[in-house]
Amino acid sequence: MSFKFDGPLLLVGAGKMGGALLEGLIARGLDPHRVRVQDPSPPPEITALLAKHGLKAEPKIEDLSEPPGVIVAAVKPQVMDAVFPPVASLAGPGTLTISIAAGRTLNSFEKHLPSGAAVVRAMPNTPAAIGRGITVCAANTNVSATQKQLCSDLMAAVGGVAWVEDESAMDAVTAVSGSGPAYVFLLAECLEKAATAAGLEPALARQLARATVAGSGELLHRSDLDASVLRQNVTSPGGTTAAALGVLMAEGGMEELLTKAVLAGEGRSRELAK
Repeated sequence: MSFKFDGPLLLVGAGKMGGALLEGLIARGLDPHRVRVQDPSPPPEITALLAKHGLKAEPKIEDLSEPPGVIVAAVKPQVMDAVFPPVASLAGPGTLTISIAAGRTLNSFEKHLPSGAAVVRAMPNTPAAIGRGITVCAANTNVSATQKQLCSDLMAAVGGVAWVEDESAMDAVTAVSGSGPAYVFLLAECLEKAATAAGLEPALARQLARATVAGSGELLHRSDLDASVLRQNVTSPGGTTAAALGVLMAEGGMEELLTKAVLAGEGRSRELAK
């Protein structure tokens, strides 16, 4: 793929998510020589990735030969206020800034950038590490249709991409897809513990729980059927699955608990937003 933007891509933060994005972009055809990476101490696996492509992380980037076409801010939210302002001074009139820092609002970046700066707030999730993430984006009013497409092309390097018009929806997005992998991993944990409680050996319980969650997720990914239909396809009237679902779908069961969990996450995201 040819990514159409002028100047370098400046990646600020080469941790797990930033590294996954960079790896995906290079795999999709981005010339590594168009990339500058700022990170004082990337993890060893990212250092190795950079070296493989003739790159190295720089503790601080204070000048560029030309303004970056894209700035990707991928540092932790709690250090963004210290890290981003010096980087913002490198931006030019045509620079697109993409933040993948949870909870940081469009305004928190706009105030450091030149007037009229194009900014996108993006929320990827951890399956991005294997190219199976989902990223939801919200743009400020300065982002052009061309820049929006560029952002979609860039973030597609680690999985699917969706957009919301109202930035406030990002709190719910964070609670659903951003935090969602943890809910799925908890399901695997609980299924493993339930399997041992039912008398299975721990090693087999772990194998069955992991394979069942992973395989069901892959079936859901490949199928055009609604999740409810796939569930019904497994459930014979009066059978073992129906007995188990009677517990999970009872009042106060999985749907109610998961809704409460997502709303709690959404509320916390609003509290953390700056």
